[in-house]
Amino acid sequence: MDLCDLDTIKALLSRHGFHFSRSMGQNFLIQSWVPEGLVEGAGVSGSNGVLEIGPGIGPLTVRLSAAAGRVVAVELDRALLPVLAETLGDRDNVEVISGDILKLDIPALVDEKLAGLEPMACANLPYNITTPVMTALIEAKRFSCIAVMIQREVARRICAVPGSPDYGAFSVYCQYHTEPELLFDVGPECFIPAPKVTSSVIRMRPLPSPPVPVKDEVRFFRVVKAAFGQRRKTLLNALSAGLPSLSREAVKAAVAACGLPDNVRGERLGIPEFAALTEALGEF
Repeated sequence: MDLCDLDTIKALLSRHGFHFSRSMGQNFLIQSWVPEGLVEGAGVSGSNGVLEIGPGIGPLTVRLSAAAGRVVAVELDRALLPVLAETLGDRDNVEVISGDILKLDIPALVDEKLAGLEPMACANLPYNITTPVMTALIEAKRFSCIAVMIQREVARRICAVPGSPDYGAFSVYCQYHTEPELLFDVGPECFIPAPKVTSSVIRMRPLPSPPVPVKDEVRFFRVVKAAFGQRRKTLLNALSAGLPSLSREAVKAAVAACGLPDNVRGERLGIPEFAALTEALGEF
């Protein structure tokens, strides 16, 4: 069964009386090169156990199962479970779990279901849950690779460099924990129903250690968040507003101690500069 063939998809969904849910952000692939490219880009092999999020009707799942040792697919929409039972019924190395990935204990799930294999995460993520799911996957600290298809705008943000318009707090977060790489774009015409935006497939390889040592990650990310809280303001003004427990004079002294000009904006700072600034600001 070709799960990217439009006629096959329509017949399959009709048999099961399935209707797309806009609230769940459901868009099914109708171009087979997309899941093939994602699996190839992730470098999935028989030594890998893959956690897939939102399998839909299973086009990516089928290709993952052909390449990986085991696949565990978590699907939120219970209406898709009988569809998946049909499309994945002959896949002995696939297990479908009904649930919300944001409510599951991901480390425990990986440890139980993918024991003895090198874990990866792959997904065609709904746009409305991209950031929390990406954060949960990174914080699980279980995966050697995270390969997902997401909105192009978010993918560009994750990979953005300091000084670029797309660079922000989420860029710093992702690049602190992983090495992200944009693999390829996927146009709206590759889906049914067609979304209004272009998607991108991105690969993120978790780093064994951060790019620079940081003594207190909580303080570090508070500084980063404050720096981007008001993008049009200078770093001095943004930090003064975002870290009210610090005086303006203390912030100004810390900025100067890092060799930064008074009029610099947070978007110009890379991870090393944010780490140095956090140290200069001291306790707060």
